[in-house]
Amino acid sequence: MNRAQLRFTIILLIIGLMVSIQFNTIKTPQSRDTRDVWEIRRELSKEMQLHSELLKEIRSANETLGKYENIQSESPEEALRETVMNLREAAGLTEFTGPGLVMVIRPSIESMATGAGIATISPELLNRLLNEINRYRNQAVGIDERRLIPFSAIRDINGETTVNGLPVRTPPFEIKVGTGTMEEARQLYNALHASNIADDFFIDNLTLDIKEPVSQLNIPAYDQPIENKFLFEAEKE
Repeated sequence: MNRAQLRFTIILLIIGLMVSIQFNTIKTPQSRDTRDVWEIRRELSKEMQLHSELLKEIRSANETLGKYENIQSESPEEALRETVMNLREAAGLTEFTGPGLVMVIRPSIESMATGAGIATISPELLNRLLNEINRYRNQAVGIDERRLIPFSAIRDINGETTVNGLPVRTPPFEIKVGTGTMEEARQLYNALHASNIADDFFIDNLTLDIKEPVSQLNIPAYDQPIENKFLFEAEKE
């Protein structure tokens, strides 16, 4: 076989390989979406709710920016104080007063009737409830009068469930959730009643009593020191 025939053979092999790959690509069917209409509608509803929440956050940020620019032009000191106050509120360092709802965790009637004793809530169950709450907009959460912040930890310490390092009382105790509006409080109320979270409590010999939303709810501020590892005061010029 001379050099010309060898080149021609290699070109034919390459063309054959490309045709084979193209044929397999067309022949192989794509995986079908086996979800039914209601599952797709639920996914669409979640995406629409996320879109709505993002629009609210953008609108709120624009309003805050406009207000800050107006105040800054008149009084920079007042603008700085208001900014610090807003940051403290967002961080949970101030008391929350506004609409929301209260949940009471109690021992189940069945466990009391059978003498099983009062069960304590586990960190896993408490975190599961918080995951359900955090699916909807809220501005403040208090567990047994302990304010939650982004740095709060719920864990088991020496057999006790703790929030912010402090043990949670044996049921009954309250969980308070503060929202921005009464409409958001009602949405959270309906969502929790529609979920299966109450069944998870029943399995652990506990009951979750979700109260009707109220227009005025008080949640105490976070009262423990926050360790700062990354921010430092700038040197004065």
